[in-house]
Amino acid sequence: MTNPQTRTVVVTGGTGGLGLAVSAAIADAGYRTIVTWVLDREADQAREALGDRVELRRLDVTDPADAGALAAELDEGGGCWGLAHLVGGYLGDAPLGQMTPDQWRRQIDLNATSAAVMMGALVPGMARRGGGRVVAVSSRAALAPFAGASAYAAGKAALIALVHAASEEVKHQGVTVNCILPSVIDTPGNRAAQPDADTARWVAPADLAAVIAFLCSDAARAVTGAAIPVYGRA
Repeated sequence: MTNPQTRTVVVTGGTGGLGLAVSAAIADAGYRTIVTWVLDREADQAREALGDRVELRRLDVTDPADAGALAAELDEGGGCWGLAHLVGGYLGDAPLGQMTPDQWRRQIDLNATSAAVMMGALVPGMARRGGGRVVAVSSRAALAPFAGASAYAAGKAALIALVHAASEEVKHQGVTVNCILPSVIDTPGNRAAQPDADTARWVAPADLAAVIAFLCSDAARAVTGAAIPVYGRA
């Protein structure tokens, strides 16, 4: 079994409410952990919370040039072992008749295109080296959509299909590709948006992080093409 310290895992969206927990779990597992960011305030928050346990990189996950540059850099130093893709976005209370084309495209870009761009940059190298792990974050809404979230649900459903297809492409090269389906994640943003909710039923970021860290490990070698519910009691 390879020492995790010789492996690099890229965590996209690793500076947000869920991301900080995932970044910490990946770093605690011994991986070199590269965390991407786009917002200055979130980068500052990550520096304060994670210190020098991770490496922060500014990266536009929807830009193939940005993703390709990171992949090329990592390939020069042993490559990328894992991608934990947490980037996404939620547009709620937007019925189709009121949604603009730009709002639709933005949701698809954040929830599906970003994953395709990052996987397209990093997965070929994993396949060439004979091993790797990809874990993306979809949503229960992809399977059980609700009114007003059509673009969000469609993007997350597209992500599940992308994971299934990508896993078929590289399963014989030792690369696993999976996604998890959270219900409501217990983050400050969700608490602010739903102040009267029973948050005890929500999923703790640390619990999701533990599942993601497992899926990045050698122990998860037999799991690929899976969309794994992590609902808590919500």
